[in-house]
Amino acid sequence: MRTRFGPQGADYAEKFARIVGAEGVLSGPAAERAYDCDAYSVDRSSPALVLLPRSTNEVREIVAACLESNIPYTARGAGTGLSGGALPALGGLVISTKKLTQILEIDLANRAMRAQCGVTNKKLSDAVRQDGLHFAPDPSSQTVSTLGGNIGENAGGPHTLKYGVTAPHVLGVTMVTPEAEVLELGGKVAGLAGSELIGLIVGSEGTLGIVTEAWVRLTVVPTHVETALIAFPSVRQATETVSEIIAGGIIPCALELIDHGILGALRAAFNLQYPEGTQAMLLVECDNGGQGVAGTTADEVRSDIRRISELCERNGAIHVRVAKDEAERAKLWEARKKGVGAMGRLAPSVVTHDGVIPRSRLPEMLDFVYAVAAKHNVGVANIFHAGDGNLHPCFYFDDRDPQQVERVVGAGEAVIRKCIELGGSVSGEHGIGVEKLDLMALMFTEDDLALQQRAKTVFNRGELCNPCKVLPNQKSCVEHRKRWRGVAW
Repeated sequence: MRTRFGPQGADYAEKFARIVGAEGVLSGPAAERAYDCDAYSVDRSSPALVLLPRSTNEVREIVAACLESNIPYTARGAGTGLSGGALPALGGLVISTKKLTQILEIDLANRAMRAQCGVTNKKLSDAVRQDGLHFAPDPSSQTVSTLGGNIGENAGGPHTLKYGVTAPHVLGVTMVTPEAEVLELGGKVAGLAGSELIGLIVGSEGTLGIVTEAWVRLTVVPTHVETALIAFPSVRQATETVSEIIAGGIIPCALELIDHGILGALRAAFNLQYPEGTQAMLLVECDNGGQGVAGTTADEVRSDIRRISELCERNGAIHVRVAKDEAERAKLWEARKKGVGAMGRLAPSVVTHDGVIPRSRLPEMLDFVYAVAAKHNVGVANIFHAGDGNLHPCFYFDDRDPQQVERVVGAGEAVIRKCIELGGSVSGEHGIGVEKLDLMALMFTEDDLALQQRAKTVFNRGELCNPCKVLPNQKSCVEHRKRWRGVAW
């Protein structure tokens, strides 16, 4: 079965309406179009129905009905994923978490929060900001990306360098298994039964089950933050400086790079202006949050940003601007926050790739990215987490042209191959989804992949729960993969 239910469609819609109500069932061309991909729009596959459950029990009943009727299903949060993880690869159902938006419990004494998986990332922090706490993982899409999506992809963000990705901030999960059982792992206190399995579930991209609720760790908001935006006359000077900052013994909470392609888009979209001759900028932030709250003073944070500024000037920086207050700090972050969105001024479509390399190899890697874009005749701009070597080359193009689509795919695959060659990884935070299935064998041996498949079968022995993702060579998916690629077919 793929995409549509055929003559039985009305019967299935009625069956699921008995679980989620008629208003919780979406169908028809508009729903199919809206839910046929995530933010990786190169690959598309339409669902037959989209369901909007309101509780863990409703998700369990949906999964049980899918088991009974052999219907594939895919969980979806806000659809901000960038590797096709929410693509309904074999059609069937999209189970949306759009209505699972309750914060269920806040335990300030234990610095923990329990929330449904459809709550947006920023809303988690907003709920405890007045108490001096926040949820530290902060993907750039945090105003819309959901807790469930963060867990599925093990999302990172600009502050990953100091605070880490999602995994260490998840204490417990409630998950509906592919056998339609509700599984409780961990809880609000670290080390509870099942907590050792949470690391397997976080980052599994919804292939082991559907996480409906989670206990997350809350982190103390830093009491002092220093932010600098530093302009360089070349990308190479900026990338060379990144490793020197870390080698100097300073671990900023954020160390982001923005290249001339993004700066041009920002000028066009928002009229943001930067010093003449700027080809790249580093956004650097230091704070006394996390483990350093008790021992790091405001003077020490100011000293760190001053040392970084001096190092950048020695490396040829043409302008250093340090924020004087919170309003100016927000202004400095504008380039990072608005950068990807501004690319709409450059082309109708953008594919944002995601690879990891040792940060010491950033200079040669960026040279390679620009050369690959030129070779494949596609546009590229770069905005990424330089401090931990997590690249995000943004290829921009017109997805209505099949030839451009193929060139973008080829350029992206070349970049990931180079990441592996330099000792890096196929993904830092965007996941594998369907985008990188063919590239997994570059990083893992056959035995490695077989072990991952065995781990998957601990939770998921079938082929209905988010099929065709993460692990290559799934038999039921091979015949469909050629149909996904390209939005122009």
